[in-house]
Amino acid sequence: MTGYIKKGWVIAMKYEFTITKTLNPKQKPNSDTLEFGTVFTDHMFVMNYTEGKGWHDGRIVPYAPILLDPAAAVLHYAQEMFEGLKAYRTKEGKTLLFRPDMNAKRTTRTNDRICIPALDEELFVEAVKAVVQVDADWVPDKEGTSLYIRPFIIASEPFLGVRPAKEYLFMVILSPVGAYYKGGLAPTKIFVEDEYVRAALGGTGYSKIGGNYVASMKSQEKAHEKGYSQVLWLDGVDRKYVEEIGTSNAFFVIEDEVITAPLEGTILPGITRDSVLHLLKDWDVKVSERKITIEDIYKANEAGSLREVFATGTAAVISPVGELCWKDHKIIINENRIGTLSQKLYDVLSGIQLGKVEDRFGWTVEVPQ
Repeated sequence: MTGYIKKGWVIAMKYEFTITKTLNPKQKPNSDTLEFGTVFTDHMFVMNYTEGKGWHDGRIVPYAPILLDPAAAVLHYAQEMFEGLKAYRTKEGKTLLFRPDMNAKRTTRTNDRICIPALDEELFVEAVKAVVQVDADWVPDKEGTSLYIRPFIIASEPFLGVRPAKEYLFMVILSPVGAYYKGGLAPTKIFVEDEYVRAALGGTGYSKIGGNYVASMKSQEKAHEKGYSQVLWLDGVDRKYVEEIGTSNAFFVIEDEVITAPLEGTILPGITRDSVLHLLKDWDVKVSERKITIEDIYKANEAGSLREVFATGTAAVISPVGELCWKDHKIIINENRIGTLSQKLYDVLSGIQLGKVEDRFGWTVEVPQ
């Protein structure tokens, strides 16, 4: 049997993780008031890396602060990465993960870019499954809720010098979260950023690292001050080609074509993005991964051919866009309503994640009871 608890151990495929249960279980939050990333479960996964020894001592322990030397490399040179995925509770009581193998593959690419030692992709998935299994009773079952999973790796070696660290920590923490949209799926207002740059070719835009997110905060702040919820990034060279919306991938429906930016190294290869592309091709929808300028999008709107705009990501799955603002020129998309395609994609993807819609692609992975 895969991934079961036995006498203080979690047996997970070819890996064995020790388990130390908490003596002080927390009170679980009310599912009706869950927010994002503010409450954490009873346990976490921890594993060490030491040069010459590799990854070792995988363990599940009570959730608690970690001890880091003030000279830890992560604090000075930002050598760290993270991932994000969710566990869902089906109406039958099963716990499902959505495409965790894709998070493992993206971890491999990120680690390679920032010189973190490779982590076996099967180990990544089994570590996630193991800690979710231990805290399975934290997976909320109210509609729209889920258990957010945050795997991350930090350089823990204490030293001051610009080189890859020789010691790391791989950890997985869990947080029950509420529905992304409190009032249901609703269009968002997006500010087009043409002053600041998030990423450029040859940089780390395709990697899942904190540096990409801190670089976006100034623009996010500016957008909020103007009354917008997120930022649409343009390319870092010409400042005209659309790339990402905040932490999500962007899609534009013009006439009968769905367009999204190509994966050329400046945007994150989103797992929801990949899932949307699979679905659209399966439905025989014309879809293109190609460059498109913000000016072309505005011209399409003027011509009446811009049908929908939406973002894709783990947090919201599908996030329809109702308004864009570029150089103080505002346009309303689809009369600020959810588009037919956006709604269909949301219904099918969330349905697969919750076990309500047949998973013909083999995307869901059940966590053993």
